[in-house]
Amino acid sequence: MFSNKESFKENFKKRVEMLCGKSFSESTSRDHYETLGLMIREYVSNDWIKTNEKYLAVKGKQVFYLSIEYLLGKLLRQNLINLGVEGLVEKGLEELGIVLEELEEIEPDAGLGNGGLGRLAACFLDSLASLNLPGHGHGIRYKHGLFEQKIVNGYQVELPEQWLRSGNVWEIRKADLAVQIPFWGKVEAKMENGRLVFHHLHTETVTAVPYDVPVVGYHCKTVNTLRLWNAEPAQFPINKDILQYKRRTEAISEFLYPDDTHDEGKILRLKQQYFLVSASLQSIIRSYKKQHGSLNELHQQICIHINDTHPVLAIPELMRILIDEEGFGWDEAWHITKNTISYTNHTTLSEALEKWPIHIFQPLLPRIYMIVNEINERFCRELWEETPGDWDRIAKLSIIADGYVKMAHLAIVGSFSVNGVARLHTEILKEREMQPFYQLFPDKFNNKTNGIAHRRWLLKANPKLSTLISERIGNSWTSAPHELINLLKYQEDRSLLKELGKIKRANKEMLADIIYKQNGITVDPQAIFDVQVKRLHAYKRQLLNVLHILHLYNRILEDSSFRMIPRVFIFGAKASPGYYYAKKIIKLINTVADKVNNDPRVGDQMKVIFLENYRVSLAEKIFTAADVSEQISTASKEASGTGNMKFMINGALTIGTLDGANIEIHERVGDENIFIFGLTAEEVLHYYRHGGYDSDEYYHHDSRIQQIVDQLVNGFFPDVHNEFEPIFDSLLEENDQYFVLKDFASYAETQRKIGEAFKDQISWQKKCLVNIAHAGYFSSDRTIREYAKDIWDIHPVT
Repeated sequence: MFSNKESFKENFKKRVEMLCGKSFSESTSRDHYETLGLMIREYVSNDWIKTNEKYLAVKGKQVFYLSIEYLLGKLLRQNLINLGVEGLVEKGLEELGIVLEELEEIEPDAGLGNGGLGRLAACFLDSLASLNLPGHGHGIRYKHGLFEQKIVNGYQVELPEQWLRSGNVWEIRKADLAVQIPFWGKVEAKMENGRLVFHHLHTETVTAVPYDVPVVGYHCKTVNTLRLWNAEPAQFPINKDILQYKRRTEAISEFLYPDDTHDEGKILRLKQQYFLVSASLQSIIRSYKKQHGSLNELHQQICIHINDTHPVLAIPELMRILIDEEGFGWDEAWHITKNTISYTNHTTLSEALEKWPIHIFQPLLPRIYMIVNEINERFCRELWEETPGDWDRIAKLSIIADGYVKMAHLAIVGSFSVNGVARLHTEILKEREMQPFYQLFPDKFNNKTNGIAHRRWLLKANPKLSTLISERIGNSWTSAPHELINLLKYQEDRSLLKELGKIKRANKEMLADIIYKQNGITVDPQAIFDVQVKRLHAYKRQLLNVLHILHLYNRILEDSSFRMIPRVFIFGAKASPGYYYAKKIIKLINTVADKVNNDPRVGDQMKVIFLENYRVSLAEKIFTAADVSEQISTASKEASGTGNMKFMINGALTIGTLDGANIEIHERVGDENIFIFGLTAEEVLHYYRHGGYDSDEYYHHDSRIQQIVDQLVNGFFPDVHNEFEPIFDSLLEENDQYFVLKDFASYAETQRKIGEAFKDQISWQKKCLVNIAHAGYFSSDRTIREYAKDIWDIHPVT
């Protein structure tokens, strides 16, 4: 059906009429989108079946990637690109009077993820398939994503993200592969045939139904699977409130990250986590037994990778299946389990390391709690035998302590590999956050610096730049991203540098149109587009950015001779619904924006834009148009970052701290092609360990800081009353935990240097070219090859 343009057109028209029950002339854009999606799915189905058959026939390991979120973005054009038929389809549709771009707009962003964790998982799936590697994803089919963000009077308002309202053309429901998940109840132990057997009784059972989505590799025949689990009622219980049971059941796959400030929300989150791992493991093992029979060599044929701590219950769940259902003894089951599971840690924030109160965990998952408790008892006994009497060490390392189950501890003890996601992050884990575990298990710890799906973030998002690159170095970089380094030989090619500038200008004009449509504000594409888009969190320091904007505004008003290079400061971010402080920052950004954008004295020097409902499809427009990439987290706090890589590959220059993957970007591009400022990780960690930082000092000794901090509470923003007192207090009363005031002077000076550098456009574009050339290293293809070789031991199947 995609063999040539005429065949496609004929097939498409017939399919529209067959699927929609109306003549082609009466069909709508939605009819066209759904028909095209179904045609693509049908087209890949043969390769999808053959891929799965190959994996069954060929000896060798497979990996199953478990993640609580997948931030997929839109799949229509990406699938067409990967299949190599984008041009044919676009031209065929055009001749039928249909614009492919308009069909793309109909597709919703899948509400299956929120931030970097979920986008990384999506990038990894793309690379696994494109490298012909046997790897599948497992997740939850959330009916609603995190939320749809609206900005009303400067405040974030959360609306349900109803991405499944019109169905999902890419998925196939597999009701015959449904599994049962038990909650609550009690466990009885009985001696049967000379062994102790455990029975989980009086449970509230939920049915997990899989929906499979094809993951299409780039220009290859591999089609892997993303399996998403939907929670549905099992047999309705007798003598119970049926409607209440139905609501409780469906709530499991209703929302991504339910609010867990109260016990009810905590129970729901823990249910989601067990639902994901139990459904996935039952499915994986059922398939494995069909192929291999015995589970004795499971760890030699299967790797189960847990993406952060959310799926850590895979460890006790695998133990449960091996012991209770398959009859293995503890030691044998433990050997298989800890050699099957590998774990990625995504944070250096100790407060972000998951732990669950026993009073919630034990009644909800009684058998799983028994197994975790046994794992802990045996682990603590080993520690005692190694260093008798060292209670402090045991208390630090224990999986269950102080009324909590510590999920990161369970992940480390129950896995064979623990990796960080940037070199600095891994070193901090080894030297600080997880030092006692590193001393105990040094061979488990390793680093895998994150990467991005360069085919989405450059080839799809920035077709003009992709074409320019291919004209100069050929198009093999699409499959071999390290070949982008060949662009370095064009550093002195003024015609190429000017062309780069033209492409950036065109992308800025497109983003300017979006800004006008969404915000009603006209921005100048000749200005510097200075962008900070990411999850709203105190450590990411959107506050530092907006306080600097406020400082620039003050300068414009107070010094008539001051002229800055015109800038458009662009923000995009969602704050978690329960994150009060982050929502105050959003209100501050929008309040400053209102003041700046409506003050005629500012003129064309500055605009401040908050783009609501930040998501993948909007990000694709933003990254390609950015001149400056804000990566300004407090050093030591950002595990890696991947936005920094997406900006880099699209030719934006980074202003950042030496944090996460910024360090590795800096090493590759050199001092002259990045703008580094602020405290180092060592300096930050020294302050945390030894004290010595006093934010009052900076407030009293820097008049700029005093002015902008006072403006938060002195009536400078007349209509907000005491709105920003919590921010004021965080900086002074709470001693500025993230060193915003300490880094302010360095940040302001570095921003001034950016303005100066932007004046020389040839020099600026040369810096951009160097960044693009070095971005190939930060492809998820490279990252996945490292996982495949060093952790998973999987090989291409072609």
